[in-house]
Amino acid sequence: MLTDNIKSEIKKVIVGKDEIIEKVLTAILAQGHILLEDVPGVGKTSLALAFSKALGLDCKRIQFTPDTMPSDVTGFSVFEKSNSDFVYKPGAVMTNLLVADEINRTSSKTQSALLEAMEEGKVTVDGTTHKLPSPFIVLATENPIGSAGTQLLPVSQLDRFMFKLSMGYPDIKSQVEILRDRHRSDPLDDVKAVCSANELVQTIDVVRQTFICDEVYEYIAELAEQTRHHESVQFGISPRGALAVSRAAKAYAYLSRRDDVAAVFRVVCAHRLVLNTKARMRGYTETDVADEIVSEHKKPGVKDFKRR
Repeated sequence: MLTDNIKSEIKKVIVGKDEIIEKVLTAILAQGHILLEDVPGVGKTSLALAFSKALGLDCKRIQFTPDTMPSDVTGFSVFEKSNSDFVYKPGAVMTNLLVADEINRTSSKTQSALLEAMEEGKVTVDGTTHKLPSPFIVLATENPIGSAGTQLLPVSQLDRFMFKLSMGYPDIKSQVEILRDRHRSDPLDDVKAVCSANELVQTIDVVRQTFICDEVYEYIAELAEQTRHHESVQFGISPRGALAVSRAAKAYAYLSRRDDVAAVFRVVCAHRLVLNTKARMRGYTETDVADEIVSEHKKPGVKDFKRR
């Protein structure tokens, strides 16, 4: 199976993090963007580069700093005397997989340059709209809030990311394997393309056609509604967030042959919740709320995996 081959290639680089690999692949097949928050040096960027090679995608990387400009992301227009007209010069966003390193170290103005691209697959520069390549995926990294030079991402920016993940430190066995392998060579050099951009688009289209019954749609809507009325939540899940749950559930079903909205609800929704002051003072987290909501709602009857 194509997805098994993809995961095998990624595991050459990322050791002991099979669950993270599975979730990133789930988001990609669901046409979602991924935000990785963790301390520096745990392999966030290596994960992104490994996926770009295994999927055979064009990849560009932009290192966000306080002086990064919106035009570095979207591109800009230059007047050329030869034809007496403005010519568009593409920015980093004009690619299949954009690795946005340390996205929370740049200004909100620069971060907002990604909003149109992430939601609509296009950018508008000087009144002219340019369509992005398909597929288009943003895999962004950020350092934990509180680290020197970081700032909170706006809610509107967080809402564009389907998943927010944390890789964490490797266990001792995985760390030993990493030390041994990196001593001789860079495992990224061994990653082979087992897929093309066209094959990935075709697979994404298959995932999009995955059937979801009305009972499951109602279950997703009920979970989203509960986030909006939970005593610890100031702002709940938006319709965009509920749609992301549906798309992620389809991709999860495609990969695991098991329909389980609860398996993706927390990772899709936790970063979209805004807790009230009382909840924060009690030490409650967004993940706690998402888990509580799922545990309190009965799942619809399990149905066999099928496609239209």
